[in-house]
Order: sequence, then C-alpha cells, then structure tokens
Amino acid sequence: MPGHRWLVWNLLFPLQEWAKGHPTLRILKDMEAIDRCSPAEVEALQASRLRDFIDYTYTHVPYVRNMMRQAGIEPAQVQQPADLTRLPVMRKADVREHRPALRSDRAGKLTPFSTGGSTGAPLLFDLSQERIASAVACRQRVDRWWGLSAGDREFALWGSPVEITRQDRLRKLRDRLFATDLFSAFAMSEAVMSRYLDHLESGGYRMIFAYPSSIYLLCQHARKQGRDLRGVGLKAVFVTGEVLFPHQRELITETLNCSVANGYGGRESGFVAHECPQGGMHILADATVVEILDSDGRPAAEGTPGEIVVTDLYSREVPFLRYATGDVGVRSSRTCPCGRPLPLLERIEGRTTDFIVAADGTILHALSVIYVLREIEGIEQFRVHQREVDRFHIQVVKNQRYEIESESRIRAGLEKRLQIPLRVTIEYLPNLAPEGSGKFRQVISDVSLNPEGRPAVETLSSAPPRHAR
Repeated sequence: MPGHRWLVWNLLFPLQEWAKGHPTLRILKDMEAIDRCSPAEVEALQASRLRDFIDYTYTHVPYVRNMMRQAGIEPAQVQQPADLTRLPVMRKADVREHRPALRSDRAGKLTPFSTGGSTGAPLLFDLSQERIASAVACRQRVDRWWGLSAGDREFALWGSPVEITRQDRLRKLRDRLFATDLFSAFAMSEAVMSRYLDHLESGGYRMIFAYPSSIYLLCQHARKQGRDLRGVGLKAVFVTGEVLFPHQRELITETLNCSVANGYGGRESGFVAHECPQGGMHILADATVVEILDSDGRPAAEGTPGEIVVTDLYSREVPFLRYATGDVGVRSSRTCPCGRPLPLLERIEGRTTDFIVAADGTILHALSVIYVLREIEGIEQFRVHQREVDRFHIQVVKNQRYEIESESRIRAGLEKRLQIPLRVTIEYLPNLAPEGSGKFRQVISDVSLNPEGRPAVETLSSAPPRHAR
C-alpha cells in the first residue's frame, strides 16, 4: 500500500543501508542526477571517473601497478575509455591467481563472494562496501525508471544460496518489512509451481524479479492450468542472469499483462546495463565502462558482436579493470526515446543454461547443480551432463589445490539436489573446449518430460556411483 511504500523508502531502506555501512543513498542520489544530464556530460563524467579510478588503483593496488608497469603504461596515458586498449584484459584466471594483490592497501571491510554463473569457471573474489552499495543503488535506480521502488511488493523467483539458505529470523523479518516474498527457482515441480501461482494470484504483487527461464516456466504452467493472471496488478517483470529470448518475453508479457525489463550484469562484473520502459538497454555509463572486443581483442565494429569487457568504476578497492565477462554483445548507435543520456546495447548474446530433470518430474534450475561444484576448492572449470535421470557425466579441470576426496562431496551434493542415488562419472581434462558456436554450455541435460510430466528416460539403476579418473 502507498503508506507502507513510503515507510520503507523513507525510513526502513535508509536505516538498513546505514546499518550495513553502505553509502547507497548518496550513490543513488548522484545516479538520478546523472540521468538528467546530456550525453556529452555523461561522457565527460565517465572519463573523469576513469582517470580517478586508474590513478587510485595504480597507487594502491599491487596487481594494477604491476600490470601497468609490465605493459609500459603510466596512469597519465589513460585519459578516456578508448585508452583502455593499451592495457591487457583481466580474466577469471587473473582474479583467482592474484586475489590478495587485487586488494587495495587502503581497503576497508571486504566481503568474499563466489560465482560460477554459466561460464563453467568458479570464481572467489572480494567486494568493497562501496561496490556492494553501488549495485543496490543501480537496482533502485532502474526500479524507479519503471515507477517502482523498495517497499513495492515483490515476488522474487531466485536461486542463489545466499538468498535461499540464510533465511534466519532477521532475514525473514527484513523480507516481511520490505514486502518481498522469496521463492526458490531451484526445484519447480508442477505441484510447487501451482503453489507459486496461488501466491501470485493472492499476493498483491507489483513486480517480479526472476531468471528468464524460471518465470517463463511458471507462465507456461499457468497457461497449462488455464489460470488468468492478467489482472493480478503487476507493473513489471525484472529478469536477469540469463539470456532473455524473444519467445520468453512474448509469453511472459501476454501471461502477466505487463512489460518485461531485462537486466545484464553479475556479482563480479557489476550492474552493467538495464532496459527502460521504452525498450532501450541502457549501459550505466557513469558506473561502468563497457567495451565490445572482437576475437583479436580490438574494439568490434559498431553493430558487430564481440566479447563484453567491463571496468566497474565503483570497484577500485578490489578493481575489476577490463574484466572479460565471457558474454557476447552488440553495441548500438541508436538513441532511446526515453531521453536518458546513457548509451545502449543493441542486444546481448550471452551464455544460456539448461534445466536438470529429477526423477519425479521436478525441474531443477541449472544453477542448483552449478552451486554444488563452484564452491569446491581447486576446480578451475567444469561441465555437467545429465545423460539419464540418475546418470551424470562431469568434466573437471582441476589445479593443485583440488583434493580427490572432493569427488564424494560432488556426488553427495548432486544426490541431495535430486533426492535419489546417482551414477556419477568424473572425467579430468586439461581444458574444456567450447561448442562450435563459441558458446560454453556448462549444464546439459538429455532428459525430457513426457506428456504426463514424468521423465521420458526413467531411472535405470540405484547402484552406487562410479567414478572415472
């Protein structure tokens, strides 16, 4: 209700961010002022912030100082985004290898994070208070583009263990006060999805936050059950974490009678771009520098796909400088009719993930098995292939920190997710090659559902898993 939204926005949200030590409101105020600037002013501001970023990290971050010296580059030679091509690209291997050296000698409190996403390469890294706050501010910034904000009732269909497992009393109280209901995207059987739809129909929600594939699956289930959700009162569905395909957007929009707002970014890469109500995928250029590079590492021609490389300007305490996301995107020369001064991405051709099918027909989001492996020390890269309901083949690239005992942790973690004994083979390889398209599929499933909602390939054995080394 309006009174509750006012209470959250003016009291509870500021109090929460203050208690966490996050300068979120200061950053948000600055961002919203920038939305009223001209494109030329945003370009000048971005260049100024980039110079400050380079000066600070060169002085206080050993990794950046050593990298720039090896490249023969002085801070004064990086005056604008185009000058970044003088520096090497940072990849996940660099973050893993140089994690201590990436920390500023003036860094305050740092929070450890891990991510595997859809790249197949687990990553442990640190984020500063300012960097975390900037992501929260970005989220509120784009919510307000859509006439929404903290305090509007939210249906969150998500899957990160950070959001799913830490549901202690304080967190539950926080979600209740902020009018956020969190539902797991990890296990979506028909019975579970029916319960989710019951909540959606009766909850008075104003927005949904979800993976594209998960909300698409839920909308398919609503169609199958003949439920009419067009009058539930949603204003927008915010999706991120995966590629949003046109057919998904169409079904979600038709089923829920509201717009779909696509977002792009990541925990390590930052909040990179987001769609506005007029359809423009705006790069948040005051917070990040985005480069689109061809296969030779040169700036891709306008309209030509290339790898998305980002420099998060709020990450100076643990800098992500020219960080290669592994995703593919296309820059746009169009201007958005919304009038915002931020440049546009034409489209994002990022990696996608498959679902895993459990024996009872439950659909498991790919991240539910990705999280099992990404937290294990010593795994450089992995691919999970579900050949049958109870048979998995896992390819692993390991380093010297990997312990062979981790095989039992992998098996136990997968069995916990699927709730049945599994046959698991683990193959160790020196590297994992991408597909012919150049994309890397981290999770692949050969199992489909029959018309009755059961796996088309039934469980063949309950024998103990076999491990191939």
